[in-house]
Amino acid sequence: MTYLAEGTRVGIRRISRQDRAEFLALNRESADLLARWMPGDPITTDEVFEGYVARFDEPANEGFVICRLDTGAIVGRANINNIVRGTRQDGTLGYCAYSSTTGRGYLTEGLRLLVRYAFGELGLHRIEANIQPTNAPSLSLIKRVGFRREGYSPNFQYIDGAWRDHERWAITAETAGTGPDDA
Repeated sequence: MTYLAEGTRVGIRRISRQDRAEFLALNRESADLLARWMPGDPITTDEVFEGYVARFDEPANEGFVICRLDTGAIVGRANINNIVRGTRQDGTLGYCAYSSTTGRGYLTEGLRLLVRYAFGELGLHRIEANIQPTNAPSLSLIKRVGFRREGYSPNFQYIDGAWRDHERWAITAETAGTGPDDA
C-alpha cells in the first residue's frame, strides 16, 4: 500500500472507490455515533458513498482515509473541503473515527500527518475545523493536533435535525511548525 504520509502506526491515503465495502461497513457500524456530529446523509449506501467520493474530483475538496500500517485497515476518514487558493490558501477540515477504533490515538496521529501534508504537498497556509461545543472527544483531539480556538459560531450547521452551534478552531503553517522558515 502506498501512503501519502506515514507515522509510526498509521498512514494517510486518498479515498478511492475500491474502499466502498470497508468504508460502508465502518459507517454502518458507527451510524449512531456519527449521526450527532456529522452533517448530511450518513454514508451507509452505495449512492451516498458515490456522491461522497465524487466530490473529491473537484479541486476545492480533498478526501482521505487513515489506515493502520500493519493491516491496511481503515481506522478513520478526513477531508479538507472548501479549499480557497489565491491569497488565502486555506480549507476546512472534517474527520471522524469509527466505533471500533476510537480511543486508540489513530486519529490523532493521522490528523497530524494530514496537517503536515496539507501545508506541504497541498500548499495550504491555514486549516479550519468547526466542532460542536458538546463534542468533548473531538475538541480534545483537535487541541492535541495543535489547533487553536478562534471563535464561536451560533447556529452554524444543520446536523441531526437542528441548527448546531460550533466552536471555530484553526491551525496555520507557522503555528504547526511547517512554515517557510522551518524548511
